[in-house]
Amino acid sequence: MIRFVPVLHIISLLLLLIAFFMVVPLCIAFFQDDSHIVFAFGITIICAVVVCGILWWLTRPSDGANHHLRTREGFLMVSASWISASAFGAIPFVLSGTIPSFTDAFFETMSGFTTTGASILTEIQSLPKSILFWRSLTHWLGGMGIVVLTVAILPFLGVGGVQLVRAESPGPTLDKIAPKITQVAKILWFIYFGFTVLETLLLMLGGLSLFDALTHTFGTLATGGFSPKNQSVGTYKSGYVDWVITVFMVMAGTNFGLYYKMIQGKFKDILRNTELKAYLAIYVIAVLIITISLLNTYDGFGRSLRFAGFQAASILTTTGYATANFDIWPVAAKSALFILMFVGGCSGSTGGGPKVIRIVALFKLALNEMRYMARPQGVFLVRIDGNPVKKNFLYSVSGFMLLYIMCLLLVTIVVSLFGSDLITGFSTALVTVGNIGPGFGRIGPTMNYAFYHPFVKWVLSAAMLAGRLEVYTVLILLTPSFWSKK
Repeated sequence: MIRFVPVLHIISLLLLLIAFFMVVPLCIAFFQDDSHIVFAFGITIICAVVVCGILWWLTRPSDGANHHLRTREGFLMVSASWISASAFGAIPFVLSGTIPSFTDAFFETMSGFTTTGASILTEIQSLPKSILFWRSLTHWLGGMGIVVLTVAILPFLGVGGVQLVRAESPGPTLDKIAPKITQVAKILWFIYFGFTVLETLLLMLGGLSLFDALTHTFGTLATGGFSPKNQSVGTYKSGYVDWVITVFMVMAGTNFGLYYKMIQGKFKDILRNTELKAYLAIYVIAVLIITISLLNTYDGFGRSLRFAGFQAASILTTTGYATANFDIWPVAAKSALFILMFVGGCSGSTGGGPKVIRIVALFKLALNEMRYMARPQGVFLVRIDGNPVKKNFLYSVSGFMLLYIMCLLLVTIVVSLFGSDLITGFSTALVTVGNIGPGFGRIGPTMNYAFYHPFVKWVLSAAMLAGRLEVYTVLILLTPSFWSKK
């Protein structure tokens, strides 16, 4: 039987943590003298402190011990946390009047926390800086995972932290880079924070203000894509800015556990990492194809490489930034970007999508099946990083890909029922479940999601959550066996 008290206890702590981060945009609004924005954030923070504080007190363990979450409770807590965080994070948008509709505000916030980058805003630059900062901050918090952050900061969550991080971890595996799960969470966030400082400084060297550099860094490292500019990164028309963001997008799409191994000096482990090699190979091949196809679009190989490298990194890592309207690029370039939407970043990265490791595993499994058909008596093993892969892993990957495709088809049908053409409908499903953001058709890099019916926006919000939490974590809540008392 599922115990709801420990779930509510930890969710109350998480919302208090998010309220703490809201103090930053509150201070920005105060110094900008935006009284109605100060009111919006202030009321939200006060309500969170009062309501969540009381809830935390009422649900605390009576004997003074920690709550110990079981596996099912961990799955429930993670899904409920992201929904609660999005609902709570949407309140300042509504109270300030910047996004009057709660449906739109929830969509925008869910898009932020899940690092999707899909937006309903038609005019961005005119919004108050405090609102734009909070919008980008949701990316940064959701990139490494709001539950992972909670586990890192609140070690008294107890052994339940293992179930929480596994339910939220972006990939089929969670590398054991430290003995305790709280240490893992702290290490990942330390590396994440270090990259944030480094990219911000490099962008400021390129002429960006602290605000622009920080908000674009949030979107880059979280592979989110929210920008405070209407034309995204293309606003700056700077090769230096483009390349800095390109490099950090590729870095954000890499397994963060490898950076810890780099710090430890375990370079052999990095060099033999199958997923990393496949990830970089896919990126390089895509960049070459797109660059060649853009030679007649841009003057010279250098400019073509710059735009190709940026957009390929943006789509592969599911960041969603844009420096050009790729929807009007040659067919070969668009085809390459479309294929990249089915790949995603590495496991253990902030990137979305199916993940490179799953693509590699299925590809090797298919090759082995062909070998077996040619030599029925042979014994063939799928190897990753030089080690044989267990069948349970391959079953999990196969099941995930089937559910992923089913989600794509279901969302496509729902969107199409409300009048969208096939390209827009399927593209919408692909970029929301894959947490990419911009797509093709009516949701291209220069368009937005404002035209969709409110019901569709709720469906897309659910799709973004399912994609961010690796499908299983969300869909398992819909099975009768999950709620069974046995």
